[in-house]
Amino acid sequence: MGTTRQLHLNAFIYGAGHHTMGWRHPDSSADRVGDIAYYEELARLAERGCLDAVFFADGQSVNHEYAAGIPWFLEPVTALSAMARATRNIGLVSTISASFYTPFHAARLLASLDHISGGRAGINVVTSMFDAEARNHGMDALPGHAQRYERAEEFVDAVQGLWDSWSDSALPVDRGAGQYLDPSQIRPVNHRGTHFSVAGPLTVPRCPQGRPVLFQAGSSESGRSFAARHAEAIYSVSWDRESALEYAADIRRRLVLAGRPGDTVPVLPGLVTYIGATPEEARAKKAALDAYLDIDSAIAQLNMFTGQDYTAHPLDGAVAGLPPAGEFSGPQGRYLTVQRIIETKQPTLRELLGFLAAGGGHATMIGTPSQVADEIEEWFATGACDGFNLMCPSFPAGLDDFVELVVPVLQERGLFRTSYPGTTLRETLGLAKPARLESVPLPG
Repeated sequence: MGTTRQLHLNAFIYGAGHHTMGWRHPDSSADRVGDIAYYEELARLAERGCLDAVFFADGQSVNHEYAAGIPWFLEPVTALSAMARATRNIGLVSTISASFYTPFHAARLLASLDHISGGRAGINVVTSMFDAEARNHGMDALPGHAQRYERAEEFVDAVQGLWDSWSDSALPVDRGAGQYLDPSQIRPVNHRGTHFSVAGPLTVPRCPQGRPVLFQAGSSESGRSFAARHAEAIYSVSWDRESALEYAADIRRRLVLAGRPGDTVPVLPGLVTYIGATPEEARAKKAALDAYLDIDSAIAQLNMFTGQDYTAHPLDGAVAGLPPAGEFSGPQGRYLTVQRIIETKQPTLRELLGFLAAGGGHATMIGTPSQVADEIEEWFATGACDGFNLMCPSFPAGLDDFVELVVPVLQERGLFRTSYPGTTLRETLGLAKPARLESVPLPG
């Protein structure tokens, strides 16, 4: 990766864009969210900008009370497999729920994606958010927060063991000797833990990059500790640079406590951008999307992310502070972000809904390409982040603006690459191919 520290930039692909009502704009791509050619185009656009990876979140339920938003559509690993064939260098990261997948199923899916893409797969391990998702997987409700992370710890151990069940030399493909594989280089896993029992070995040989890159996106106490032990890159939620600095410092401290160098795991906050030739043009792009905001639907979404009921709250009345995050069983990162916005801005309900309209309270930068690049550089130079997970308010327009207008400025300043350093996601991130584990550690 060289001696000069450079930004890491991912594109978080989501429907027609991250603005909750932007799909209503007549020029939006809302009618293409089920078209794989659309996602292939977005991946090629991101690759043209030399971005590290494209990333899909995943949801496994539909909120019947929220009719205004685009629900989940294509299954992520399936979509990324198609996108792999349309690209050559960009990483392909899929969210996988440790609460719903078994280690064997997940390991096989991601190992297959790594082979299909020539070593560009990544996995974002989550514990899932809502009881409605659990009910689609034979559960009445999600287990408690602590139990979900205990399961996730064991899930990662078992998945990595499965990826390591084949050595790099397990396939001699010796036609003369009639030997395709070497059984001595393939071993069972024999994992027996609290949550999973996995015999192994995996039915897919060792990945081109050893193992898919492991991302993590938790902001809770458990999530941060989990990330410090396992993550090779971290997606985070930070409303402002001050909260980003606090988060990054905490993660780096936890990495050291976990016996890992504190500067080796990139921290990538979400970033929403509105870019124009002038500041006024940039603000006009935001206003054009905000004009479609459905207040009732926005309140329904806010209720979902906070566990509060703002239905009867005056739109122009101040929003009171939220209870401690530990009292909320839903998505901790989003909850903490809303809590931070309320604490720092003391907004009315109308103002809060405006802040949350795109990206749900992630950092938002509005201005010319140079102004946006200035803010990115300030966050990066002060150690608030190692890059960003781009959450464009509209696709493809928002991503095109960033790739065509901001990336060249960052490249001119020496902050971002002009070509890919290799062919795998690990090479792009500056990560070494991991050594094969000798055994699968059991929890406890």
